[in-house]
Amino acid sequence: MSAARQPAPPAAAGLEALTARVRHDLECLDYPAKTWVRQLKHESGHVYDVVIIGGGQSGLAVGFGLLRDKVENILLLDENAQGQEGPWVTYARMVTLRTPKYLTGPDLGVASLTFRAFWEAQHGEASWEALGKVPRQDWMEYLRWFRAATAMPVRNETRVELIEPVRRGLFALRLAGGETLLARKVVLATGIHGGGAWHVPPFIAAALPKHLCAHTSGPIDYTRLIGKKIGILGGGASAFDNAQFALGLGVAEAHVFVRREVMPRINPIRFMENAGFLRHFADLDDAAKYRAMDFFLGHSQPPTNDTYKRAAAYPGFHLHLGAPWEKVEEIETGVRVTTPKGTHEFAMVIASTGLLTDVALRPELAAVAADIAHWRDRYAPPPDRRNRLIDDHPYLGPSFEFLPRRPEAADRLHGLFAFNYSALVSLGLSAAALSGMKFAAPRATAGITRQLFIDAQAEILGDFLAYAEEEFLG
Repeated sequence: MSAARQPAPPAAAGLEALTARVRHDLECLDYPAKTWVRQLKHESGHVYDVVIIGGGQSGLAVGFGLLRDKVENILLLDENAQGQEGPWVTYARMVTLRTPKYLTGPDLGVASLTFRAFWEAQHGEASWEALGKVPRQDWMEYLRWFRAATAMPVRNETRVELIEPVRRGLFALRLAGGETLLARKVVLATGIHGGGAWHVPPFIAAALPKHLCAHTSGPIDYTRLIGKKIGILGGGASAFDNAQFALGLGVAEAHVFVRREVMPRINPIRFMENAGFLRHFADLDDAAKYRAMDFFLGHSQPPTNDTYKRAAAYPGFHLHLGAPWEKVEEIETGVRVTTPKGTHEFAMVIASTGLLTDVALRPELAAVAADIAHWRDRYAPPPDRRNRLIDDHPYLGPSFEFLPRRPEAADRLHGLFAFNYSALVSLGLSAAALSGMKFAAPRATAGITRQLFIDAQAEILGDFLAYAEEEFLG
């Protein structure tokens, strides 16, 4: 039997061996090994060099990058229970990830930390070759293993309620329950909605009580809808994810309503997934970024072909094109929906209507939101090309740092980073997108360590100029 076709070892033993290999690989790469960040003292207590808000894939990637760069006084905070970080086992309802299986991300170039290595350690190389896309639950298992293998310092069930500037380069993080943490740098690794909020059209939210309407990003107990009909508004990927998920649990009918007369077919992400675009989009000038993102945001992400086929295979699946919702109303049996093509009655309706990006929507940023520059503050497109969705995004620096709306606000923001989906316009597919994480996380960690070094340059140079340790002993 050739080496390329060795049978898979028992999963537990294979993963144990891989973890040992990871530790050895990291030891081999551990240069320089010396810590270098001076501990900042404060009368109120311990000061972390970096606190990362979010313990999902983005937070783990930045945390790993910092640990490799010998910034060890860090802490990751996540509001969810351990193993429940991110969307993968909460509101994500696709069967597999939408991205190709061979993408890399949190591993930051360490082959033994890739998902492929994780999969092959448990299932063998032949199984990897046969795998189509990464199963959603297996991706979450990978992230759990990654956290353990890298000994990431994560504190779960901890919610940050407010980030307050104390002085330049020092923040107080007010936690739910009354505790306060101090940090020199704060990274918002808060995922796809971390720069704003999920959006339910106001005419729907105003007309229906919460038990009759939900957003695809929230908890939905589809088991209570078994044998009933549901309506889903939206033509993007998550609409079809939820349709096939609900039908698979026994919902009788799932009706998906799309405003367009034809299904979206083009997914610009596929073009963007090349090394040049992912690494260097951030280097474009503002006009080019604005034009590119106007094109990108004009395309709803279509469902993957396998997700659509999976949903369409159920007899209870119904697709309504050219059917925007004009009116919704509560009725005795649930909800009545009116479209240009007729009315429908459902036990419950689901909004797959995306999100709004605006730091003013984030409660933890209430103390600094007015200081943060938006795209509307820094760039004026031609009048016929203005896009409010772009204008509401924060205008970030090259390393995901927030920039001030006015010069006098610079000190209040110094050390605050947005490594979440709100970085889309400024830095492209990056922070919350697995597609770009390979390039984005090193950019973010380099920006954080650059600030830590420059902030302490007087002390560091003083130590250097006073250095007198004798090396030659002859």
